[in-house]
Amino acid sequence: MGPLAGIKVVDLSRVLAGPWATQALADFGATVYKIEKPGTGDDTRSFGPPFMTDKEGRRGDAAYYLATNRGKRSIAIDLAQPQGQALIRGLAERCDVLVENFKVGGLGRYGLAYRDLVPLCPRLIYCSITAFGQDGPAAQGAGYDLAIQGMSGLMSITGAPDGEPGAEPQRVGVAIADLITGVYMIGAICAALYEREHSGHGQYIDLALLDSMIATLANQNMNYLISGKVPARRGNTHPNVVPYQVFETADGHMLLAIGNDRQFAQFCAVAGHPELAVDLRYRCNPDRVAHRDTLVPELARICRSRSTRDWFQALIPAAVPCGPINNLAQAFAEPQVVHRGMRFTLEHPTAGALPQVRNPILFSRTQLEYNVPPPLLGQHTDEVLGAELGLRAGELDSLREQGVIG
Repeated sequence: MGPLAGIKVVDLSRVLAGPWATQALADFGATVYKIEKPGTGDDTRSFGPPFMTDKEGRRGDAAYYLATNRGKRSIAIDLAQPQGQALIRGLAERCDVLVENFKVGGLGRYGLAYRDLVPLCPRLIYCSITAFGQDGPAAQGAGYDLAIQGMSGLMSITGAPDGEPGAEPQRVGVAIADLITGVYMIGAICAALYEREHSGHGQYIDLALLDSMIATLANQNMNYLISGKVPARRGNTHPNVVPYQVFETADGHMLLAIGNDRQFAQFCAVAGHPELAVDLRYRCNPDRVAHRDTLVPELARICRSRSTRDWFQALIPAAVPCGPINNLAQAFAEPQVVHRGMRFTLEHPTAGALPQVRNPILFSRTQLEYNVPPPLLGQHTDEVLGAELGLRAGELDSLREQGVIG
């Protein structure tokens, strides 16, 4: 069993940040009840193409949805109806965690805000994800990942430098603000669960995409705060480490990610230019950063003298960090990725063998188990409401006829 076995989660979130986190909680062994709108469900079920197809070739859920909802039980409940709200309250009383990403105050009109639930379930950990947080001048605004990437400053340091072809701010190729917020949420929930063991009380967690993305800018934040200089786009180079970028080879490209002086000396020795490692301009990283304009062209000339494969075969035994620039097909074919089992399959009720990407965390004792594929809409409604709330077949049929459940 996973380390969170026995923990129950009500998941009222949609799209990416919340579902990304609750999928990880499910991977860790938690029971996650995914609450969805009858008839349509999570928006990402239609975020395609591409779409999954069933065994007869009929279109199913989008790949986007399948990336973020493994391990959950889908319950179709209409929150707009009082009876639906009562069902959610009943589930919350029996669960440890509730996750939601409605607009600020959005669940209050349904009687499902934290202030409404905490008297009923004081041990509940209630996590809200919004674009800008629960307070402040922008709190009521809606914000998607792209807007957050721009507003946080991330896009200002991502892309080719001014003056180069195609120079303009660039977004990251995945919705990184959503994903990072989801990762912060996992840690926050686990920390709150640990604290509850001592205090006996739950608490409210306020997570904002903008806060999370700004926090993630790490050394670029401190570069600015310490120096007062606004970082600029540097393409594939690093503001604080040299050489740390893409270099052209005789037949392609490679990445050099040299993080210390020893690695630089090793590279110079392998390259047949040991004199560079003792040159006072390049011997230490701060000097290499100061003289990057002369060092990088010299390294570029050297790198073009051999093929990519030749460089890898020489540099990897010398413990010099380097690597290829893979597309996703090449990445999943990498022997190390294959060895680590990053790709696996789950048996889906309509599609058969469904590819998945495993959680990157490996525990020594509490091994993660992947047994539940991304659910069909409302697949577990009757099962969960029967087991958790004691509803019988006749009661479920009546609720379904009224459109309360799907």
